[in-house]
Amino acid sequence: MSEGRLSGGACYIHGTGAAEQRRLSRLNDLLNAGSLRELAPRAGERVLDVGCGQGQLARAISRATGVQVVGVERDAAQAARARALASEAGEGGLLDVRLGDAAELPLAAAEVGAFDVAHARFVLEHVRDPLAVVRAMVRAVRPGGRVVLSDDDHDLLRLHPEPPGLRPAWEALVRAYDRNGSDPFVGRRLPSLLHAAGAAPRRITWVFFGACAGEPDFPGFVENLAQNLLGARDLVAATGLEAGAVDAAAEALDAFGRRPDAAIWYAMAWAEGVRTPGARSR
Repeated sequence: MSEGRLSGGACYIHGTGAAEQRRLSRLNDLLNAGSLRELAPRAGERVLDVGCGQGQLARAISRATGVQVVGVERDAAQAARARALASEAGEGGLLDVRLGDAAELPLAAAEVGAFDVAHARFVLEHVRDPLAVVRAMVRAVRPGGRVVLSDDDHDLLRLHPEPPGLRPAWEALVRAYDRNGSDPFVGRRLPSLLHAAGAAPRRITWVFFGACAGEPDFPGFVENLAQNLLGARDLVAATGLEAGAVDAAAEALDAFGRRPDAAIWYAMAWAEGVRTPGARSR
C-alpha cells in the first residue's frame, strides 16, 4: 500500500512517518497469509502488484510462483524501503520495484497484456478515480488473466465491548476519506469496478481482519486500529470532531486491548475478475 500522493491526486490520509511505516509492516504480518491464500498464485505465473508498498506480500507471491514480481509504488521512500527489505532478506531478485502511478503503470510495451495476474490491495480506497486504476490493471493482463482487488469497506468495523468514543472517531475518519476525494466504502464496489473496466467478475469473498483476546494476533489488531486513527488525527479533527477525541479513543482502545472478553470483527472485501479472450479494457 502506497503512501503519499496517489493516482488522480488523492492523498494517503494516514501520514508518512516512521510510525506509519511500522504499522504497515505489522499489518503485512497480520494479513499476508490470508491474502496469499485467496490469491492462490500458481507456479510460473507473472504477477503485477500495484501499490506494493514495502513489498512483503509481493515477495511472498514471488516465492509461491518462482517468478520475479513487478511491483509498482508511487512513493519513492516506500519503493526504496521495499528494495532495502528485499536485499536485507536476501531476496533482492524476487521483486522489481518501479516508481509510477497506479493509473499509468510503468510497463514496457511488451509487458502490456503479458501478466497472468494483476493485484492491488488497499489502493482503491485512496484514489479519486479507482476505475482508472482497474482499467490499467485489466490492460496489463493477458486474455484469461486475473485481476484481483482487495480493499476496505469501513462500515464493517465492529468491536465488542465497544470502547467509549471509538464510534464518533471512526465516523470522523470515514468523513475524512470523503473530504479527501476518496471512497471509504470502495470494497462493496469491487465487482462493479471489474465489470466496468472490462474484466468479468468471477469470485468474491472476505479476508478476515480481526481477533479476540487470547489469540496471539489480537494486540496487533488493536494497535493497528489505534494507529489508523492517530495517523490521520489532523484530517479527522478537521471534520469537526472535538479536540482530543482521537487521542481519547486511542486510549480507550488501549484499555479495550487488556480486556479478556474483547473482540474485533472486520474484513477486507476481495474480488477477482478475468479478462475474457478478445475483450478490451473499457
